[in-house]
Amino acid sequence: MPINTNPRVDQAISLVALILLVAGCFLVLRPFLTAIVWAAILAATTWPLFVRLRAAMRGHTGLASLAMVVLISLTLLAPFVVVGATIADNAEHLWALVQRLVAEGPPAPPEWVAQIPLVGPQLADYWGGLAHDTARLVEELRKLAEPARKLALSGGTTFLAGLLQLSLSILIAFFFFRDGDAILARLRAAGERIAGDRARRLLAVATETTRGVVLGILGTALVQGILMGLGAWMAGIEAAPLLGFLVFLLSPVPVGPPLIWGGAAALLMAQGETGWGIFMLVWGAGLVSTVDNIIRPLIISHGGALPFILVLIGIIGGILAFGFIGVFLGPVLIAVGFMLVREWAPAATPAEKLSPAARDAIPPAGGDGAA
Repeated sequence: MPINTNPRVDQAISLVALILLVAGCFLVLRPFLTAIVWAAILAATTWPLFVRLRAAMRGHTGLASLAMVVLISLTLLAPFVVVGATIADNAEHLWALVQRLVAEGPPAPPEWVAQIPLVGPQLADYWGGLAHDTARLVEELRKLAEPARKLALSGGTTFLAGLLQLSLSILIAFFFFRDGDAILARLRAAGERIAGDRARRLLAVATETTRGVVLGILGTALVQGILMGLGAWMAGIEAAPLLGFLVFLLSPVPVGPPLIWGGAAALLMAQGETGWGIFMLVWGAGLVSTVDNIIRPLIISHGGALPFILVLIGIIGGILAFGFIGVFLGPVLIAVGFMLVREWAPAATPAEKLSPAARDAIPPAGGDGAA
């Protein structure tokens, strides 16, 4: 005897099963979402280069994908590894500097310190007190020891986690390159079912925006980091690779690079290297920070302009959500969403913003409005 079933009950059961399946997949993929998204962004950004490599290799997709992974690793992963290998040496130099500072005391403050507006005299007095009172200096350093230890521990953990995420994303990018044609076909099919004929246009806008923002942010960060490391090396700073790496990470933040090259200049001046300190200021302001005003707008403009407030929100939100990779990932996601919204719901023209009665009251071009 057939069993009568209620179609609504069947639909409800199917919906619950689908929700549970989606939730289960999300829980499984959640630890890898950052790496997956970043791998997709890297693959989409460098896809034209991959197509050229595949053509040069006579259609060998696997070899072309492997070559792309090697190139991306040399460009993005190698600087992290080099800096990580030199952090120990930099830490030793920093510890030696602290020991020498405790034994000899800091030098007397330069004359320009007292000339700083508002805080100059107080800063000069405080600095001078530390320079002539070893016990006070040791006490101040003891107060900073525990916060510095916690900061170094959390920074090292974040660095290793980011390095692991970046390595995993490069590995996942290999499969995106290898199976990219099939993935693109499925994305187009799914997009056409959701957005109809506009799917191809929206997908093209998302891809173009991603490439523009990634190349603009990463390209600017790489150039600024290299220039900072080169300038610090020329000035004789032993931690030049570390300073270049910090500028690379802080490049998307407007005040990030000036804090690094400004701090390096102040340290050189405090050590009596006034000439090299001035050189560092000129190098930082004239080259390192100028690059940001030239390269990034030039490249990102091809992918659509993004308001500064959205860039700032993308950077801060990206860091909170994805760690230091979010410095680059956050603005990309915000930019893609912003451009898709603009494409999906374009702004109305001035005439379209008016009511029908108001539009009827507008005189025709060249007319005087008379009946």
